[in-house]
Amino acid sequence: MQFEFCTANRILFGPGTLRQVGPFAADKGKRVLVVTGSGVDRAEPLLQQLKDHRLDCRSFTVTGEPTLETLRQGLDCVRSHAADLVIGFGGGSAIDAGKAISALANNRADVREYLEVIGRGRPLENPPLCYVAIPTTAGTGAEATRNAVLKSTRDQVKVSLRSPLMLPSLAVVDPEVTLSLPPAVTASTGMDALAQLLEAFVSNRANALTDALCREGLRRAAGSLQRAYHRPDDLDARRDMCLASLLSGMALANAGLGAVHGIAGPLGGMCTAPHGMACARLLPPVMGANVKALCERHPDSPMLPRFQEAARLLTRSVEADADDGIRWLQQLCEEFSIPSLSDCGLKKNQVPRLLDQARLASSMKGNPVVLTSGELEGIVTSAY
Repeated sequence: MQFEFCTANRILFGPGTLRQVGPFAADKGKRVLVVTGSGVDRAEPLLQQLKDHRLDCRSFTVTGEPTLETLRQGLDCVRSHAADLVIGFGGGSAIDAGKAISALANNRADVREYLEVIGRGRPLENPPLCYVAIPTTAGTGAEATRNAVLKSTRDQVKVSLRSPLMLPSLAVVDPEVTLSLPPAVTASTGMDALAQLLEAFVSNRANALTDALCREGLRRAAGSLQRAYHRPDDLDARRDMCLASLLSGMALANAGLGAVHGIAGPLGGMCTAPHGMACARLLPPVMGANVKALCERHPDSPMLPRFQEAARLLTRSVEADADDGIRWLQQLCEEFSIPSLSDCGLKKNQVPRLLDQARLASSMKGNPVVLTSGELEGIVTSAY
């Protein structure tokens, strides 16, 4: 047994932990760039806290998923402000944008030089600025990962800026911040966390530590996602989902993902589908295709019992099998009114290009079985 495990340098979890950001930031410098999502008003308590600690704050707003142009604008902002640290406050888009801005603030080559797929994947020459990640949704787990997902509008693809140096200096996960999330966002982000936990659990890079994280995360998500959706003010359910999201980020950063994210990544570059919605729609057919392929080509695979175990964690039934788990996921998609890929804006003439890009996606390397072109096409057809 050999593996490596990395995560955020320090994690603060629990209701009220947001109040500890001011003292931490004041200890790191005098000038702060706060990267927020479109809900800027939600950051007001944080901004006031920083001002109370006599910090010179500047805000940078990310509307929608971060693009390369967004990143360049953020870099101009952080450099002109001469910031000592960056705080990302928001959903996955704000967290990833802040992570990328802090990473490249002191690395001056063109942005594309450092990107995977469409760039050279050039390593960072200089360390990032101190970075604090504060998620306001429970889904992406980006506060515990070492990459930032960015959209290239020109190439119509989403790619990663990745470095082990990009793990946040501090992750602050305060469930109270998520109480105002509307049901649709709760469903979308929660299904993303669920997909990440499932994919990391059956990944061919899974290890004993990530297995433990996934088991706990799946148990919590299965018991609390529907409660958080139907009862937004249920703090216990919000806490469980925040923990499930954090655990999913820790797991995927070390075990990788699979075909759900292998397809959802390039899909996000082609249409405006929220990432979590796309993952939710893809999750049942991907799980079905993986189980079928393993049964046909690798019937002795140790991954098959994992799918059964995952199904039992999801359904909370000791007699469940993989098919029961797939049905449970399908019913959840119906309960949450998850749209089809066509309703998300994917056009039929885009499907061949989507499949070509999905085969090359880094997430696909963790899938428990190599899926054929026909199997990948069947997944997209089923989700379409």
